[in-house]
Formats: sequence, structure tokens, C-alpha cells
Amino acid sequence: MDSIEKFILNLLEDKVPRDSIQIIEALDIGPDMDGKVVEILQKLVDNYTLYRTKKGKYMLFNDSEESTHYLKGKFCDTQNDYGFVSIFGEDSDIFIHARNTNGALDGDTVLVEIISNSKDNKKREGRIAKIIGHDSKQKVGEVYHDEGRLMIKLDDPKYKKLIMVRGEHNELDRLVDGDKILVEFQSPKRDVDYLYATFKERIGHKNDPDIDILSSIAECGFRVDFPDEVIKELETIPTEVSEKDMVGRTDLRDLTIFTIDGDDTKDIDDALSLEILENGNYKLGVHIADVSYYVKENSPLDLEARSRGTSVYLTDRVIPMIPHQLSNGICSLNPNVDRLATSCIMEIDKTGKVVKYDILETVIRSRIQMTYKKVNDILERDIVAPEYTEFADNLRKMYELSKLVRKTKTDRGFIDFDTEEIKILVDSDGKPTEVKTREHGVGEELIEDFMILANETVANHIYNMELPGVYRVHGDPKEERLKKFLNVCSAIGLNIRGDLKKPSPKVIQSIINQLKQSPKFKVLSTQMLSCMDKAIYDMRNIGHFGIASKCYTHFTSPIRRYPDTTIHRLLKNYFFSKDGITDEKIEHFNEILPEICEHSSERERASIECERLVDELKTAEYMESHLGEEFKGMISSCTNFGIFVQLDNLIEGLVPITSLNGVYSYDQRTESLVSGNKRFMIGDEVIVKCINANKKERKIDFEILKKVGNYEKE
Repeated sequence: MDSIEKFILNLLEDKVPRDSIQIIEALDIGPDMDGKVVEILQKLVDNYTLYRTKKGKYMLFNDSEESTHYLKGKFCDTQNDYGFVSIFGEDSDIFIHARNTNGALDGDTVLVEIISNSKDNKKREGRIAKIIGHDSKQKVGEVYHDEGRLMIKLDDPKYKKLIMVRGEHNELDRLVDGDKILVEFQSPKRDVDYLYATFKERIGHKNDPDIDILSSIAECGFRVDFPDEVIKELETIPTEVSEKDMVGRTDLRDLTIFTIDGDDTKDIDDALSLEILENGNYKLGVHIADVSYYVKENSPLDLEARSRGTSVYLTDRVIPMIPHQLSNGICSLNPNVDRLATSCIMEIDKTGKVVKYDILETVIRSRIQMTYKKVNDILERDIVAPEYTEFADNLRKMYELSKLVRKTKTDRGFIDFDTEEIKILVDSDGKPTEVKTREHGVGEELIEDFMILANETVANHIYNMELPGVYRVHGDPKEERLKKFLNVCSAIGLNIRGDLKKPSPKVIQSIINQLKQSPKFKVLSTQMLSCMDKAIYDMRNIGHFGIASKCYTHFTSPIRRYPDTTIHRLLKNYFFSKDGITDEKIEHFNEILPEICEHSSERERASIECERLVDELKTAEYMESHLGEEFKGMISSCTNFGIFVQLDNLIEGLVPITSLNGVYSYDQRTESLVSGNKRFMIGDEVIVKCINANKKERKIDFEILKKVGNYEKE
């Protein structure tokens, strides 16, 4: 969103209508921008973000009388004869029958009129009155020809209309039936018979190896290959650190520094060191790869990294933010080689609090690349691999410190949802061979504790000097969402207590601790997590609710996250450069950081979506070879179209409502399915049979054989 747009929306949050002159005066950006402000105001009115009164004053649309008749939201289509509209700023959706969609497609921003409403405002049915904006997300599908016309069948089954592809003839003529291509819809206007989409690029053919994963990558807006200008710039990047590179840096190569990562990690962002001071305090060094030294602002490398925003970690591959020559080479803190770093060196007292710190440009040399598995062997089982012997005592002292740091975090309200992650093992051909939960031991917690501490320290350093910065922010959860969740808990027999009027981190922490006493915790913790707002990047520091931090940023992963690279660049410009802090630098970063924050947040969401799509694809492929087999699972959610069951290894499948014996209705208050005295609820343990798995559709269907402890078929 444009920074002017953000200012206008924030200005009008006080519910005081203002005319264009008042808004322009509040912006105080000079008369040359008056025309642009008027254009932005009109755009916001056109997309129903703002409302213009008859007297020419502007207000938020949701504050206007018009919003009592129409609500603005996003349409979600289903593969059935209905859909839903999610209203912006509300938790409950509006049901839309197929006859009332008015041609809206999945993802469209729409105005919806309520045509049926329950007394408690929970069950609402609506009619889409107007399509405001079309989902501009790019889509992938398979090409076919029909009577000389080039058509596409999208991978997303929600798009039911025929879609004709447009583009340059020399590009379209090379396409053959079965080609997988990326398209973008041209406009929100609909033809009676067809939708039209613009050809963007060819991904491959449906029979090509890995085409399914490549399609997911393309649909989420990422690309595997780097542009020619980036490849050309790589020729200027050294493969070793030279003496010239070290000039002006603090030399820490004699310090005992090491890294801790996963078994197969090749892009190593962070390294650690620890000393015990004479006063008994700890001197912890968190040393982070200095990516910004090699990725210069506005260079081809930088612009491509900014565009990607993040690395994407998929089942059997990484789509890196910067090329492997950097991410696995000169930027990676590999053992026994010199590397440039930005080091946050903190003195921490016996209470786990930082009492003093330095942030320095350094040169380091890691002694060993440790793995979580072997670190956990030492810290949890006192098993020391031979190559770790000389570092074991140092590691144990780090663990001692991490427990102090974690206690300090926990005391202030740090929330540990303790959710599990799925891990999919594949063979050399990419075929899934095993699905299990990812191990998480004290070694992983140690790294998490120290990285959070460094991130907070750097964030406070920039914030306290009132300089433009990038913050990792996480807003307060909505009371309504939490009440709804606790209603579900109550319905399944859990009496969870907590003051939800002003939900503090400590309140949520208490709720999580109460949930941990339940055998249903695995699915309930995920449900609870969905009640939280999503963390984003922003120039405004509003704190991080989940970490219970007043000031937080991302500094520790510049190889794989662009905001971290940006923080390093800010440190370099503000504190490490010869000219120091200048008005020109402040103005420059005030100008570019809003867009970097917004784009990085969007790319993060896209990477999460891409990882989810690939996980769904691979788990469906895995279950294709387990059709007819029985599994124990737990109901993770209920909907009006069926029941989702999660297996012990986190594979999730749908039990269609049509497959249940009897006529079931959806109880929205308890999020359960009910038929007479029979009820399926979140947390119920069930035995299911896999009756369908389709890799192409990313779909797994189960049939419930029985509830655990109940031997009659439901």
C-alpha cells in the first residue's frame, strides 16, 4: 500500500469526516502532490475503502451509513454449489448460494448484501451486489485447444468457467496440449461464456519431472532461475574474504565460534560464541553473515532479492533469495574459513537480562558446523561425539544461559504454542518415502532464545535513536476470536479460564498452559494459534505480542530474509559508515522502507502458501500408496461440508459430510457436526480409512470407521 494511502486511512480512523483540503493539509507534503492525493482518494472511494459524503467529506466506508446495507469482503468459492464471503475486520463469514454469486470468482473483493440473518448475527446469508476487484494472483493450468482457440484448465478446481488464453501470437503458437503455463486474469469484467487470461510464461509439460512442484512455485510468484543481469553480477563477487575486505573490522577469528543447524543446512546465517566474565556475567556473541556487504543497494542482486523477499524451503529443495554462490558460499558462515559478519555481543547477567552490548562489523572463523541432533545428544543425553569434545563444556554453558534467557522471556509472557511441524522424507526422485513430525529439542530452543535476544537488542538500538527502521510486529488478538475458541473448548469439556477483555501475552500463555493438560492439545494449540493476528513487517513499532516484546526486528537471517538484509544495511549506513547519520539517509530510508515492509510481508505469506501447497501435494502423493489402510487420528476441525482428521504424523484429510451415516448439520457455536444424539467434535479420536488420494488435486479423503472407544460405526 502507498504510504500516502496508509496515512489517509490512519488519519480517518478517528471517525471524523474530512474534505480533501483538510486531508492534504494533514499530509503536509507540498502543493505539487495535491493532484496525486485527490487521485488516491478517488481510488479508495472506487474500491469502497472510503466513502464520500454528499458534502464532499471522506470517511472510512465501514463507518458510513452505506455499510449498514453492504459489507465489503473477499469471496471464497467452494467446489460445491455455494461459497462464503469473509468480511474484512470480522470473524464470521457470510454464506453465498451459487445463484447469488453474481459471477464472482474465488478471491474477488466484493460488496455483499445480507438477505437472511439470525438473531445472534452468527448465521448470515448474502447476495453479492458488486464485484469491486479481481483477484490478481497468477494461476497455473494446463493448455488445450478447442476449435482453434487456446484454452486453459486451471489447477485450482474452484474456477469452473471456460478460460481463453490471450497473448502474443509468437508465444502462444509454440504452446501444445499438456503444457503447464502461468496466466493472469486481465480484468474483473466477465464475458458470458468465457473468462480471459493473459499468458505470462511456460513452466513445462505435464509429463515433465517435478512439474507439480514447479507449478506451485510459479503460482505463488517465485522463480527458480535468476535473471541474466544477476548471473553476470556474480562474476564480480569474490569466493574468499580478502585482507582488503577486513579493513576497519573487529577481528574475532581467535574466538571460539561455532554454528548449530540442521543436518543438511548449507546456508548458514548465524554463529555463536560465549565467554564467562570475571563478574560472573555471560558475554554472548551472536555473529550474523554480512550479506549487505556483497549485495549492494539497488544492484541487480539486491533488486532480485527484494523482489523475492525470502527464500522458500520446500520438501526437497530450496528456492533461495540470493544465488547459491552467495547463500552457500561467501555469505554462509561455513567452518574453517574467514567470513564477514555483523556481531551483536551482549553482556547478560544472572537474571538473563542484557546489561551491556556492542554491535560491530567483524571478521570471524567458525570452528565447527554442529548439528541439532548431536547438540541434543550432548545436552539431553550427555552423549558427546568425538569431534565435539573440545566444545562440549562451552555448549553446556550456553545451555545454562539459554535457560536463564528463556525464563526471563517466559516471566514477561512469551507464548510457546508448542505446535508440531511436518517433515516429509523423499527419495532421489522426489517421491515421498516417510512422513513424520519434525524433532525439536533443547538445541533448537537454545538457538531460538539467542536469536530472539539479538533481534530485540538490535531493534532497541535503532528504535531508541529514533531512526527509520524495520520492525517485526504482531498485534493483539481479537477478543471475539478468543471467545469463540473458548466456547469450543467448553463444548468438548475443557474449562479454560482467562480474562479476554484485555488479552495480554501472560493471559494467552496461561491458556496455552491449561490446554497442555489435555490429550487434545495437538489440535487445540493449532486452533489457538489461528486466533492470533499474523506477524508482519512495519516501520511503526507496536511491539510483538507473541514474543511479549516491546521492540522486535529480524536481524539474524539475512541470507534468507530481505528485511534482515535491510536491517544490516541500516546498521551499516547509520553506525558503520564514515559520514554517520545524515538527513539525506533518514529521508531516503523513510521513503523506501514502507514499500519494503509491505512487499516483504506479502512475499512471506506467499512462501508460506507455497510450502503448504507442496506439503499437501507430497502428502497426497504419499497416501496414494496407502489407499484402503486404516489410521488413528484426531478431528482437527469441522465444517459444513465435512470433517478434517489429522493423523499422528500430521497428514490431514477430509471426511466428506456425504460419507457420514445420517443427516448431519453444522453447529457453528461449537464447530461440530450433529445428527440427533451423535456429534463429531474437535479433538475426538477416530479410526479412519484412506478412501481417496489425488496428488494432482492435493486431496486426501478419509472414511470414519469408528470413534476410539466406541465400536459402533458412526
